[in-house]
Amino acid sequence: MSFKHSDDIWNDFPELAAGALHVGGIRKEVAVDTQVAHFEAVARARLSERTEGEFPEIQAWRRAFARMGLKPTQYRSASEALLRRFRKEGTLPKIHPIIDLCNAASLAFAIPIAVFDLGKVTGDLEVRPAVGDEIYTTFSGDMEFPEPQEIIFADTSGRAHARRWTNRQSGYSAVREETTAVLIVAEALHAGGEADVRRLIDALREAVGTIWSVDPEVAMLERAARRFDF
Repeated sequence: MSFKHSDDIWNDFPELAAGALHVGGIRKEVAVDTQVAHFEAVARARLSERTEGEFPEIQAWRRAFARMGLKPTQYRSASEALLRRFRKEGTLPKIHPIIDLCNAASLAFAIPIAVFDLGKVTGDLEVRPAVGDEIYTTFSGDMEFPEPQEIIFADTSGRAHARRWTNRQSGYSAVREETTAVLIVAEALHAGGEADVRRLIDALREAVGTIWSVDPEVAMLERAARRFDF
């Protein structure tokens, strides 16, 4: 399998910084409280000084959403939505250890992180503009079709696993109790994003290795090396 961003994405967003991890051996019966607490403490400290809307990481995604023709306060990146909820409620709901870990890391770095159950992905996965005939399944099981040119995560079969780039993942490939292998993707558009994504990927690799006793495959993606084979 492979993961990449299309030429259109790199041409339209040359500031993109992205990293990915392929993790096998995932199981639910593990404890992530220590790692989650660490990441949440980092986020809490940042939020004590300013709101998420003032973070450069979030502002960069708002500008990108505006360029895509979306209202930034109507369609928020995943990291902004998490930070906003965390600021208001002081915590996030527990879903699955790998999701809880990645959500907490997203809070700490203010960078959107997607986690896909690879058992539900057919062939390769690519971030690209939609044609408009791709199938997207919501968490409630409803079927939607992305708008033409909307940025999506699409697999070889034409299924969309995320809509509006970092805004909304599909329920079809969401992590569940039976999930054993995942692809984790982190993306940033702010100045200094490459260094921040690298730090985020390194932090996740260390945490995942400690918790699940596995050695994830890791890649930093750039225009000259945009494909991650795993």
